[in-house]
Amino acid sequence: MNLDRVNKSAVKISPGWCEIPDGKLFWQPDFLLPSQAELYFQQLLSELNWRQETIRMFGRDVLQPRLQTWCGEAVYTYSGLTMTPAPWTPALLAIKAACEDISSTRFNSVLVNLYRDGQDYMGWHRDNEPELGEQPVIASVSLGEARRFVLKHIKSKQKLEFNLSSGSLLVMAGVTQQYWLHSVPKTRCPKAARINLTFRHIS
Repeated sequence: MNLDRVNKSAVKISPGWCEIPDGKLFWQPDFLLPSQAELYFQQLLSELNWRQETIRMFGRDVLQPRLQTWCGEAVYTYSGLTMTPAPWTPALLAIKAACEDISSTRFNSVLVNLYRDGQDYMGWHRDNEPELGEQPVIASVSLGEARRFVLKHIKSKQKLEFNLSSGSLLVMAGVTQQYWLHSVPKTRCPKAARINLTFRHIS
């Protein structure tokens, strides 16, 4: 495990595969060339059908603080929201194939989130729905504006932090989803739009 300590609760991870306490990650900040990342960002921004969905949280319906779309081959349900997939696009298929090569996993679906500015965010959660399996492999590709991404162990409260820049890839594998929460926090810093793709396999 190649971890450089930053403070008592947060660490940084070097590129490549890394065993972490109760989990496994792959980190590659230069997964896509800058020109590729910009091209994919512009294509997906214009091609996909972006929606602001309503989800069930703490017994009430709320609008998600971001836009999203679901593409691929499988229906997906989380937080009371059931999503029927839109077809794959050529850009999504190209990125998916590259993620499959690195992760040695076949993905049949992707959740694509659009963070419009620094006030759009993702709250603490785990991707642990039954249809993802006991040890899901989630491949996360970022395009556009860089955003802070944080994992937090549910027992030790240890944190792992990443700056998800355009063209970066983070893969969460092993039992990571059983023991680690993750989030994209709000920020007051001016932020342009960011697209994040999380490829997964739905059984």
